[in-house]
Amino acid sequence: MSDRDITEKYLEAYNDVFADIVNVLLFNGQREVCPDDLRDAKARTLYKADGKLREQERDVSKLWVSEGIVVSLIGFENQTRIDRDMPLRILGYDGADYRGQLFAKGVLYPVVTLVLYFGEEPWTASRSLYERIPVSERLRPFVNDYRINLFEISFLADDLVERFTSDFRIVADYFVQMRRNQDYVPSCRTIEHVDALLKLFSALTRDNRFEEAQNQLEKGESVTMLSILDKVEARGIALGRNEGIALGRNEGIAFTARRMLKLGFTPEQIAQATELSLETIEALR
Repeated sequence: MSDRDITEKYLEAYNDVFADIVNVLLFNGQREVCPDDLRDAKARTLYKADGKLREQERDVSKLWVSEGIVVSLIGFENQTRIDRDMPLRILGYDGADYRGQLFAKGVLYPVVTLVLYFGEEPWTASRSLYERIPVSERLRPFVNDYRINLFEISFLADDLVERFTSDFRIVADYFVQMRRNQDYVPSCRTIEHVDALLKLFSALTRDNRFEEAQNQLEKGESVTMLSILDKVEARGIALGRNEGIALGRNEGIAFTARRMLKLGFTPEQIAQATELSLETIEALR
């Protein structure tokens, strides 16, 4: 399992983040699911194939409970690559959960799965059973189609991203900006789950300075991505100076110059502050 998969699960497992994702993606931002209504559910199920007992595991799975009654089981599947077999995989997860309900012999409830796709390219693979398996017109009346609930996080509309109220808004904003601009301008939103979010960004960027920045935080300090990136930038400059590597310093200066451009500073002001040439600043623009 990759670092990215682990850290995505770590953040999404928080009830406030989980509820926020469901409320925005399924209910257009309406607060239908409350964090207190969520209960951790068994993520692993068993199935038999080739005469052997095998195990499958959802990324995150929770029961939505209201007034003591289970409304639904909701599962997340994180995807960073396009997978044409996703409808078959989701069908297997959902089917195993329904079979588990039969064995439990209790009140039955629906199963909902959300596929959270974080890739920068549009999802071009199948989104339903019919799109994955050729079914003749003669058989279609007897073969149930199975559609997946797939959400392309990098392609979410700005107004939808703004409806997230948890740390997932920072994650969604990052993916949207990187897909559009290949650059990220951080917000001043306070981070609630600092450890989980920084581990996620460290995995996404393959840059351990995000996790290292956490060690520089003061106890009780209000943490934002802007303050974290300031520490990351400072760490890059320090590494470049102490180890004789110009790359760290250059990346830090270039990052500062891009931020100043976005804030409206003139190229001349930026050149004076960073000692970069006007030609370099124009290239960064």
